[in-house]
Amino acid sequence: MLRYAQDVDGAHSKRRSLRSAEILAVGAELTVGDTRDTNSGEIARSLTEAGATIARINVLPDRLRVVAGAFRAALRRADLVVSTGGLGPTPDDLTREAIALVVRETPQVDPALETWLRQLWTRRGLTFPEINRKQAWLIPSATPLPNPNGTAPGWWIDRPDGRVAVLLPGPPREMRPMWTEHVLPRLRERGLGRGLLSRTLRLSGIGESQVADVLGDQLLRRTNPEIATYARADAVDIRISAVGPASAARAARRGPGRSATQLLDETEALVLARLGAYVWARGSTTWAEAIATELDRLGWSLAIRETGTDGALGSLLGGMPRLRRLEYLPGGRTTGVEIEAEARATASLSRAEVGLAVDARPRRDDTLITIAIATPTGVQRERHLGFLGGVQGRSRAALLASATLLRRLRAIERAGPAD
Repeated sequence: MLRYAQDVDGAHSKRRSLRSAEILAVGAELTVGDTRDTNSGEIARSLTEAGATIARINVLPDRLRVVAGAFRAALRRADLVVSTGGLGPTPDDLTREAIALVVRETPQVDPALETWLRQLWTRRGLTFPEINRKQAWLIPSATPLPNPNGTAPGWWIDRPDGRVAVLLPGPPREMRPMWTEHVLPRLRERGLGRGLLSRTLRLSGIGESQVADVLGDQLLRRTNPEIATYARADAVDIRISAVGPASAARAARRGPGRSATQLLDETEALVLARLGAYVWARGSTTWAEAIATELDRLGWSLAIRETGTDGALGSLLGGMPRLRRLEYLPGGRTTGVEIEAEARATASLSRAEVGLAVDARPRRDDTLITIAIATPTGVQRERHLGFLGGVQGRSRAALLASATLLRRLRAIERAGPAD
């Protein structure tokens, strides 16, 4: 029999907007480093894109008091709490027990869930392990979330004060479709992130610390709109978030104020005035998507030859529909004239309009990067010294080659493609 801790208090308002969220990743394998928590990042990204603010992400061991305490605190602070993991059949899978303690409800076997579970074994001619009946548990305030990829149904829990708790399984192949197909659409219907808008600018050729220095404290300390910088593997992102007038009553007292869109427009203009030269994309656009867009507009295809990069450019751009050829060679010593010839030959051999050749080689503790781009309008060659060597240097070579290619294609588009 479960003993219940003090319940989470709250007023009874079921139309609460879900603007703030906390994420709990449950599992000893996460806290000891045996498994990397990728779920939280994916969920946080989709919630942020929907306009919600992520207040905390906690990684927790399989300990009942710890997990229950985290749920209790999160449900007092945030509108939405999402957990992953701890929904298995073994005694150390305690997420259900933890939330039951917090909401003061007793889990019981749901007949429909039990029937579904038993059929998973019956249709395979296997004996149902009674330990798995635990995965058919449900509490009165929870509704089950279907899991076609595993044996752990999720839980959706509505709280009397309008807050929501969502329990998801830990394996990404089970968590991801449950989240995108069953949870996120339902959250949007409930008012996820309502009133909060955001835009993301993607930058290249400048570091995060330089971005922060150029923007300055006055801009970065604003709360509405809020400006945040993120150093990604493929770019430096600037995210601008804004909320419009809080209520009709406030608007009546102080005037209508500016909408979230107006606030975003004004702040984006300030950012672009200072850093517009470095912006290559918006939102979650990848290098492959940005380059593919330019190739589509020109009606051209691309062939790539990379040397000394360990395939970094192919990893970044692979899979593009207009990529006809991608060749990787071990490190060598290519002269400027040779790399121009390689770019032309790469395009010719694959019957592509654009040939991109990149050569990366160590230069003391950094990386010497040579790039050549052959198009119907001519050949362009550039040489750069990339910061750091090894894996980071090779990654910088791929990013620099992509940025150079994108810039070249966009310039051709503005001038008009050759006949």
